[in-house]
This record gives sequence, structure tokens and C-alpha cells, in this order.
Amino acid sequence: MTISPPASTLLVLLPGMDGTARLFHHFDAALRALAAIDTLAIAYPAAPLDYAALEAFVRERLPCDRPFVLLAESFSGPLGAALRADPPPGMRALILCCSFVRNPRPMLAPLRHLLDLVPFGALPGFALRQALLAPYATPPLQEELAAALAQVPPSVLRQRLRAVLETDASPSFARGSLPVLYLRARHDRLVPPANALQILRQAAGAQLVDIAAPHMLLQAAPEAAAGAVAAFLTGLSAPQAPNQT
Repeated sequence: MTISPPASTLLVLLPGMDGTARLFHHFDAALRALAAIDTLAIAYPAAPLDYAALEAFVRERLPCDRPFVLLAESFSGPLGAALRADPPPGMRALILCCSFVRNPRPMLAPLRHLLDLVPFGALPGFALRQALLAPYATPPLQEELAAALAQVPPSVLRQRLRAVLETDASPSFARGSLPVLYLRARHDRLVPPANALQILRQAAGAQLVDIAAPHMLLQAAPEAAAGAVAAFLTGLSAPQAPNQT
């Protein structure tokens, strides 16, 4: 089935914790095969920046000559929340994928003071596979994840995790009015399923799509994710029915 979202709309992709934007290629290919959707992936600098600095970095790189929808994956959710609260002129909607607008594991917040002791450069591959890909881990996906993380200094991963544990962008997110789609992975071991319910409560009319996938949803189930995103983009351009009186 062919889905035809508006041809002029661009999908801007903000990456997960790795920040490299290297892990979008399966999803991008699925989108192009399904609906010929243009994408722009923004990679983050390999520097220990907080969310405020990353927001400024992203805003400078957003398109100013065409409308766009923003997709924030995992770590990038608070950035999506900030942009929804104060959207640039071309932003039409926000998609959150296995993401959050405040610390999804509040009980771990006290551990942020111990992050300097965590040997990020020596974390076993098994632990990462279990957290991010199980039970959908395949050798190619494992290799792609390892290659992306190898590009990021441990100090940067440490700062990004600290930012997650300290963030609460829910007040700004709730002030926004742009449409929201939340992609939830049924087998997400990092972001609890109830996190999506908080998003739905704070964004009137937000849509929820559940997909059989791990936390790395776009990588493990790119076709299903592409179908949900394309349908959402098409819905944004559909004429609204008149109010019944």
C-alpha cells in the first residue's frame, strides 16, 4: 500500500544517546520505499553538552525554508519537548520514539552523582544488547550499535546520561500545542510503558502506536515504524471535518 503524505514536508531526525545519527539508515530506507519521505538527520557534537546547549545546536540547524515534522528518538525527547513549547516557524508536529520528557527512571536519579565511577568505555556488549536490542538482537544490529557507540567518548556518554537523570521538560512540553505521535516499543527495557501515558495526558489529542520491538525500535522494526510515521504525516495534511452543531 502506498501512503502519500504532503511532498513538501521534511522529517527531521534527532538521534538517541549515541548522538551520531548513524543508526537511522534502515528507517530512512523504509520511509523512502513506502512514501518517498525526505529526511534530515542532525548529529550531535562529540562533546559533553547539556540539553540547553544541544537545543541551541539543533535550532541553528533546523530548516527555515520548508515545513517539517520533528522525530526525537529516546535521549532526544526533552529536546523535542523544548521545541514543541517554542516551535520554530516551520515545525508542524512532534514524534517521540521510545522517548520521554522527564527522567523515565526517577529512582535512579540519586545515582547521577556516581556516574564518574562508571567505566562507559568498558561496558560489556551483552549488557548493551539486553538493554537496547533484546529480544530482537541480530549480529548486524549489534555491529551497527557498537560502531556508533565507538564514535562517542565515554565522557560524552556520561554527560548525556546525567542529563537524562536530571531532566524534567514536562512543564514546557505541556505548554506546547503541536500534534504529537508517540511510538512505543512493546519490549522496551529502558523506558517503562507507562511513560507514554504521561505523554498522552500532557498533549491533548496525542496519538499512540505500539510496535513489537525493543528500545531501538527504528532499527529493529523500521518498516512498522515507517508505516506509522507515514500515516501520521498523511493525517496532518488531511482536511478536518467541520464541527457538528
